[in-house]
Amino acid sequence: MIDYVIKASKGYPDKIGELVSMLEHARAVTLWEIGGLTQQQLDHLKTRHSNSIGALLLHIAAIEKVHQVISFEKRDFTEEEMAYWGSAVDLGDEGRRDIKDRPLEFYLEELAEVRKETLKQLKMKDEAWLFEENTWPNGVSYNNYYLWFHVLEDEISHRGQIRMLKREMKHR
Repeated sequence: MIDYVIKASKGYPDKIGELVSMLEHARAVTLWEIGGLTQQQLDHLKTRHSNSIGALLLHIAAIEKVHQVISFEKRDFTEEEMAYWGSAVDLGDEGRRDIKDRPLEFYLEELAEVRKETLKQLKMKDEAWLFEENTWPNGVSYNNYYLWFHVLEDEISHRGQIRMLKREMKHR
């Protein structure tokens, strides 16, 4: 059952617990939305320039993964990590080429594995960590709270795309 109350999740400081509550709510809705999709539906491309549902799901996992690396480890992807996650981060032609022919279970496992690490790492953080400021190479400041807000908004945005793709497939 999806929880429609945002509250601090047990085992986390208040603000981090609230963030976890929002992350978990967003994920529960995403999982409900994709339940039962076939491989054909996951691979469907509306146009030759669009992303498939499968690519969007792996992108959601990849964005969370890269934000783990940036916020928890204070670094960017290694070449090895980029080799695995790159087409999911960037999508486009590379994503259309690389992200297909996988069952729903593959995407569910990737999403779950990445989320498991997020929750583990967040348990070890205090609220001051959320507000810790850093600077991108271009000089723009950000904090960890923003990074995890971005993970949330990215998933919610792509879930909207998934809904549109499902609707389009239903009516074709």
